[in-house]
Amino acid sequence: MKHAITQNPFLRLPEHFSLTETEASERPLAGMRLAVKDLFHMQGLPTTAGNPTWLATHDQPTQTASSVSTLLNAGATFVGKTITDELAYSLNGQNIHYGTPENPITPERLPGGSSSGSAVAVSGHLADIGLGTDTGGSIRVPSSYNGLFGLRPTHGAIAMDNMVALAPSFDTVGFMTRSLAELEKVAQVLLPKPSTKLTKTLIAKDLISQVEHKDALQAQLDLWQAKGRLSTEQNLEIDPVYWQTGTTFRTLQGAEIWQTHGDWITQNDPDFAPDIASRFEWTKTISADDVAQAKTQQAKFRAWLDEQLESAVLIVPTTPGRAPLLTMKDNELADYRNQLLELTAIAGLCGLPQLHLPVCDMDGAPCGLSLIGPRGSDLSLFALAKDLME
Repeated sequence: MKHAITQNPFLRLPEHFSLTETEASERPLAGMRLAVKDLFHMQGLPTTAGNPTWLATHDQPTQTASSVSTLLNAGATFVGKTITDELAYSLNGQNIHYGTPENPITPERLPGGSSSGSAVAVSGHLADIGLGTDTGGSIRVPSSYNGLFGLRPTHGAIAMDNMVALAPSFDTVGFMTRSLAELEKVAQVLLPKPSTKLTKTLIAKDLISQVEHKDALQAQLDLWQAKGRLSTEQNLEIDPVYWQTGTTFRTLQGAEIWQTHGDWITQNDPDFAPDIASRFEWTKTISADDVAQAKTQQAKFRAWLDEQLESAVLIVPTTPGRAPLLTMKDNELADYRNQLLELTAIAGLCGLPQLHLPVCDMDGAPCGLSLIGPRGSDLSLFALAKDLME
């Protein structure tokens, strides 16, 4: 089946969904339009999880995810549920069943997944808040590709009830907006108050030197340093090959994915896109020894990075560069995915918050960098981000 392209990122519009009305003036998100990734259950609306077989084999939800309810009760206006990659097991943003939302900034490139619909809705000014999930990078990657601000919060900081899980040890609720101020508004509604003070800045210069947009990132860092915004800047070398970040993450995530969805896949034989089907086939081959070794490696990396990030924020490239072209060959896209996971697994393996800032572009295609902080420092990251972005 050929990949379909559609400008419309919405899967379902809200004609059958209603809320108890409250005074808009009393709610902090009043006037902000909310697009919800189709993994979140909403009472009275079906959840497809990006796959028709999932839709056909699951009842219509009778409850709404608490994260959605919290945003609606804070004044956000629901404008639709958005397309997601199948069961959220991709970073591309493509869906062979419901269409691939078109990247509004670079239509010739991928929108990024699996929160592609929510990202495109916000980037295309069809919504102000794009609610999504981030397991392996599904907020950070589409934020980068679509020129948005995006937050993957501390793991467990936002409840994951009434949702379709992927790999619960890594699943998070995240969100994207066009401005940092809007993102902070949403964060203040969904997240606990800040408790971690960040006093030091670390820059992963080795990682920055390896990405496509390294010159643009370095120019931005030089500008911030010249303005005194990074006066305590230090280098922190993170070698993804030594730490096996991508491999470790893929193994642990894959094992959990099969635990989560293996029985359903075996019983229903759903129609998946070839790349996603291949990954699901691989997940059932992961052995207990593979998982044990990966958990040992994760523990080592987590202990090391926790020590480095005590009261510190780490600056890293969010992605290896611009969004891949829609015409990129499958084998090249697989290689790119591996490079991408080496970066996104840094926060993922350690359950850390990561805030993407769209600070640059290459030939009109958005790129950027991220701030990673200690667990629980989500709101504290905004203080540095606001200083940097002034």
